[in-house]
Formats: sequence, C-alpha cells, structure tokens
Amino acid sequence: MRELWEFTKLIRSKNAGPFELTFDIMFKDADSFHQVMKSGALTPELIAHLYKTQRERTRFFVIERLLTVKISIPRAIFSGDVMDTDVYGGQFHGPLVRLPIDLG
Repeated sequence: MRELWEFTKLIRSKNAGPFELTFDIMFKDADSFHQVMKSGALTPELIAHLYKTQRERTRFFVIERLLTVKISIPRAIFSGDVMDTDVYGGQFHGPLVRLPIDLG
C-alpha cells in the first residue's frame, strides 16, 4: 500500500473565490497517473466523503494530457469568515497527501 504523495510532484489546495476550494493533484509521470487512476482510489465520491460535501457539488476533472486531477468543492465556511481557519485555502489538501493507494 502506497500513499498518493508518492505518485505526485504537487498536491495543493487554494481558494477558488471566497466560497470554493480547488485542489490540484499533479503526477510526476504518466505511469504514476495511470496507476492511481486505475486503482479507483481517487474519485469524486471519495472527495465528497473526505470533505463532507455533496457528490453533486464536487467537480472532478481528469486532465490526462497534463497528468493532473483538478477538483473544486464548496467551502464549508467562506474565506474570511470569523470561523475560517485558513483564509487562503492552502491547508485543506492534507487528507489527500496520505490517501492510501492500493495497486493490488
């Protein structure tokens, strides 16, 4: 069992406006990209579950040509709200870094 970070050169999150977060997962090579996508470990359903949002509100883009997956979800608390813990959205990618990838 490996973790997602082992297949990537970049995993990041950031604001996509004050009400949305976007995640970029950029793979280090085509083999890594295809292994993860074939494993079925990285899906819109998983993202919705991890970030406690509705599947219908999870936008999931697989960009094979760029060896990238881009995901957008609504923010539970909008950027700048008094309850916001990350104004720029740069720390929300944590759960994805250690995501188990079973190549079994």
